[in-house]
Amino acid sequence: MDTAEDETSGRDGDDDGGGDTPVEVEPVEVEPVGVESVGVECLRARGHANVRGTHASTFEVTTDDWLTPAGDCILGVEADRAPADFDPAFVEACRDAAATITTTLRVFPDDADEPTAVTAVRGRGHPDLTFESDRGAVCRTADYVDDRTVMVDANRAAADLDRELVAALSRPGTDLLLELRVDPP
Repeated sequence: MDTAEDETSGRDGDDDGGGDTPVEVEPVEVEPVGVESVGVECLRARGHANVRGTHASTFEVTTDDWLTPAGDCILGVEADRAPADFDPAFVEACRDAAATITTTLRVFPDDADEPTAVTAVRGRGHPDLTFESDRGAVCRTADYVDDRTVMVDANRAAADLDRELVAALSRPGTDLLLELRVDPP
């Protein structure tokens, strides 16, 4: 359900430390979307014991350092940047409804040098994208836009992601690199 409700209301800081059992995750090849990219923005975040990844229409990375089980769209906490930090040229390119935006998620468990899982999600831009949020970046399967929205019409939401990738992100020692790339029409 995509509504104007704050999907971040499920954060309360309950971090029980999660499990310590490593999860084997196979890497996935990522194919380039466009010939020429206008820009790239990256966010680094951390896993959390309450990552569930079950939301049917969104996924999010937040700058908050806490998360409750109700925050079922959130894949990472303690992000080092938010949409408000993005380059104005990148933001402008994303405001083209015909632009392709690709979000690549790279998972690095336990301070690994190489990712153990890589997944790409494709969507598009929207003229109403503001990139004004200083808390979270949300990718949506619908075309609803608020200050946290960085992509609409995504081909996957949290519930559609590989379960082993989500399991890896439910461990607090896991790092997440989220790369947003915008390609012109």
